[in-house]
Amino acid sequence: MVAETRPAYSIRDIPASVWVLGFVSMLMDISSEMIHALLPIYLVSVLGASMVTVGVIEGIAEATASITKIFSGALSDWLGKRKWLAAIGYGLAAFTKPVFPLAPTVGWLVAARFVDRIGKGIRGAPRDALVADLSPPDLRGASFGLRQSLDTIGAFVGPLLAIALMWWTSDNFTTVFWFAVIPAFLALALIVFAVREPERPQALRAVRNPISLAEIKNLGAAYWWVVAVASVFTLARFSEAFLVLRAQNVGLPIMLVPAVLVAMNVVYALAAYPAGVISDRMGRTAVLAGGILVLVAADIVLALLPSVGGVALGVVLWGLHMGLTQGLLAALVADTAPAELRGTAYGFFNLLGGVAMLAASIIAGALWDITGPQGTFLAGAGFALVALAGLLMVQRRIGQRSPA
Repeated sequence: MVAETRPAYSIRDIPASVWVLGFVSMLMDISSEMIHALLPIYLVSVLGASMVTVGVIEGIAEATASITKIFSGALSDWLGKRKWLAAIGYGLAAFTKPVFPLAPTVGWLVAARFVDRIGKGIRGAPRDALVADLSPPDLRGASFGLRQSLDTIGAFVGPLLAIALMWWTSDNFTTVFWFAVIPAFLALALIVFAVREPERPQALRAVRNPISLAEIKNLGAAYWWVVAVASVFTLARFSEAFLVLRAQNVGLPIMLVPAVLVAMNVVYALAAYPAGVISDRMGRTAVLAGGILVLVAADIVLALLPSVGGVALGVVLWGLHMGLTQGLLAALVADTAPAELRGTAYGFFNLLGGVAMLAASIIAGALWDITGPQGTFLAGAGFALVALAGLLMVQRRIGQRSPA
């Protein structure tokens, strides 16, 4: 059987609005990470908060974001419009940023963090659905990969800028927080003035209640198989905080520990776009399976090579697996969900992924306490192999719906 040949596309063929959405994500991530890299230290050392308070703030913030995603995604399907919902989400995040340098008490910071995460929840599903709406099917993997690459650049540029500004200002938290306001409002301006939402195709049916049982069934079996595989896979890729703990565990000096996440995100950013391009040409499941195998390798290295060199190799492999999988999973949602329900599809996908990440981090922490880091990472490798087996079993089901 002769393999299907697809036209050769280049990065210049990706729609301009997808590029803009990528830069919007990058700028907002730079702003957020400049603040979040310093916020726990600021809360404890400047405002006198306890570690319990820090944990409660983060827990409430992330739970709020996860729950909001379902409703914003469904609302974008009901309205048939996505850009302005995403813009509202970015706007809420931007307007909370000045609160951080101005906040006189912990209560103000809790409120700002809460509203910021509501903004994240509002924008997430409509933005991803908008990328899917904008992208031609043969460029969908590349489009999601590009957006993910730009987003991840923000994830490591933000902390690096925070470190540089703290050095330049002699540890002046307030000044650094004011600098973080600038990229946030640039992101808001970009999405408002530079993103053009495509017209809703007349052939698409109107959706009255996207989260009704009937519409949830209309998402289709292929979509729910993607969600199931992604959820099991998330159990294997617990919080990157455990990479930091492993680095400290093997003797990396504390001042160099943040370099772990910087290195991981650099590799992630470099890998995400090429992975998307390859998936457009070879198929999503082949590249995704490769990414899962890379995670297995990362877990084994982190478990069995307790040295700085071993952790460095494990972190590089971890970043590579993120690049090979995260944009592809988002593209698979677009491939399998009906176009009129894409916002709802991303809402459920993100919510269940968030629940799985919470469970994964709890399991990883418990295993660390009981068996040490080796047990945590070997268990992660085991979950990854289960996800790989599930992916191979359902790859034909996932491929049943033609991209639209």
